[in-house]
Amino acid sequence: MIVTKLPGLIQCVIFAHTFCAKAVDKRFRKWDGKTPYYVHPLWCAMTLLTEEKLSEEIRRVGSQALLLHDMLEDTTAPLPEDTEAEVRRLVMDMTFDSSDEEVEKIWQKSGEVKLFKLYDKVSNFLDAGWMDSGRVEKYFDYTSRLLNFVAGSYGELNIVLIGREIIKKRR
Repeated sequence: MIVTKLPGLIQCVIFAHTFCAKAVDKRFRKWDGKTPYYVHPLWCAMTLLTEEKLSEEIRRVGSQALLLHDMLEDTTAPLPEDTEAEVRRLVMDMTFDSSDEEVEKIWQKSGEVKLFKLYDKVSNFLDAGWMDSGRVEKYFDYTSRLLNFVAGSYGELNIVLIGREIIKKRR
């Protein structure tokens, strides 16, 4: 079954981002300082699960990786001990020291990592009002490149359509 581990991982992610954030401001989304940070990985994982054009295996592994993708960057919590090797590898491949490092090194990562990073970036655009214009432009460029890669590799997924629409409306 595709979602058997998700309830436990969701609890883990909520706990990590609420009680183990590396900084107080990492407990909340930047746009309002009140929305719990864990809304972001939950949105990413749940949105991936609705992609009917992706295989069950990509959705199963990807939803787990997306739930956990910011734990190592933003919290002091370790990944759960029972995290399967493939999910752990994906999380490690999605973890970077900075956004500049990510933009540079993402292109050496697997297609799945780029696919999952697109969910991350599109989600960030949903509450990007806090970003200054320079950061927004850099983000648009990077996300557009991810969109083009994902559309070429996986087809016109819902996340591609959502991402293109957000970019179009925000520009």
